Amino acid sequence: MAECIFCKMAAGEIKPAIVHETDQVLAFRDINPRAPVHVLVIPKKHIATLNDLDAGDTQLAGELLQTAKIVAEMEGLSQNGYRTVINCNAHGGQEVFHLHIHVLGGRAMKWPPG
Repeated sequence: MAECIFCKMAAGEIKPAIVHETDQVLAFRDINPRAPVHVLVIPKKHIATLNDLDAGDTQLAGELLQTAKIVAEMEGLSQNGYRTVINCNAHGGQEVFHLHIHVLGGRAMKWPPG
């Protein structure tokens, strides 16, 4: 996806503030944080939305979740807690159409959010 900003980050064309990286996954700080800690976890492979995961992506989906857990541990969020969010499509609040998990923490999270 030539126009996808997250694909450009995964390819190294744009340099985000990287928190953690594997061969398949990239985690970096959100440029518009909604909490004291706000990290995005993305697959390096372009997958537009959660709806676009297929059976062949099962291992990658697991690695995304494991990376979210690792990021929470690295950021000192595990003990007090944190929130993970995957927005799907426009009505779900997705703004960048490349699958990503938000890892948010560093303060008490209200429900519903906002």
